[in-house]
Amino acid sequence: MDNSSLFLLIIYCLLACCGIMVLVWFWAHKIKNAGVVDIFWSYNFPVIAIILFLLAPGYHDRKLLICAMVIIAGLRLGTHLATRILKHLDEEEGRYQQLRKEWAPNSEKKFFFFFQFQGISNVLLAIPFFISTLNTSTKISPLEYAGAILWFISVAGEAIADWQLATFKKDAANKGKVCDTGLWNYSRHPNYFFEWLMWFSYFVFALASPYGILAIISPAIILYLLLKVTGIPATEEQSLRSKGEAYKRYQKSTSVFVPWFKKNKFPS
Repeated sequence: MDNSSLFLLIIYCLLACCGIMVLVWFWAHKIKNAGVVDIFWSYNFPVIAIILFLLAPGYHDRKLLICAMVIIAGLRLGTHLATRILKHLDEEEGRYQQLRKEWAPNSEKKFFFFFQFQGISNVLLAIPFFISTLNTSTKISPLEYAGAILWFISVAGEAIADWQLATFKKDAANKGKVCDTGLWNYSRHPNYFFEWLMWFSYFVFALASPYGILAIISPAIILYLLLKVTGIPATEEQSLRSKGEAYKRYQKSTSVFVPWFKKNKFPS
C-alpha cells in the first residue's frame, strides 16, 4: 500500500464530502429541514468512488468493479431517499424534529457539526474502497467475486424492502398503520439488514487485498450505528410516538433486524 497515495486520496475525499455537507447545511438551514442530509450522505459514496477510480493507483478492472458497485448502491439509496424527502420538504422528519428540540437553542450550530461528521463518516466507512482500489494485483480473486455476488443480493433485498414500504404508504387506507407486508412481515427493519449486508459484502471484497482485514471496521461501525445509535433506536422511538399500540404489537410479532420467521408462528 502506497502511504503517500492513500494520504492524498483521503484528503481529496474529505475535502469533497465535507465541502458538499457545508453546502447541504446551508440549504437545510434555509428550508429548516435537516433530513436532506440523508440524501447527500448516500450520494457522497459515489463521489468517493469516482475520486478513487480516477486517482487510485490500483488495477483498473478491480477499480471499475468496486467503484461501479459503490456508485450504483449510493445512487439507488440516495435517489430513493430524495424521492421520499423532497415530496415533503416543508415537513421535517420526526427524528430530526426531535434533535432540533433537544439541541435548542443552538440547534443550527449543532446541525452544522452533525453534517460535517456525516461527511467524515463517509470517508471512514470507505475503508474497503481505499484498500481495494490501491491493490495493483492483476488477478481478480474468488473473494472479490463472492463479495460482488453478496453485494448484488443485498442491494436487491434493500431495494425490494424500500419498494414494499413505499407501496404500502401510497395506499391512503394504510394511513396510520404499520407496514407488515412482504419482508416487513418478518423483520421491522429489513432495509437496515440489507444495508448492513451490503457493507459486509464490501469487507469480503476487500479481503482479497493487502490489509483487507482492516475493512471489517466498516460493517462493524454500520452495525453499531444501526442497532444502537441513529438507525433502529431512533426509528422505533419515532414509530412508537406516531403509531403507539399498533407498533408495540408489531414489535412483539417480528424480528428486530434479520428477516426471519414471525415470532407468532412458533409455539409460545
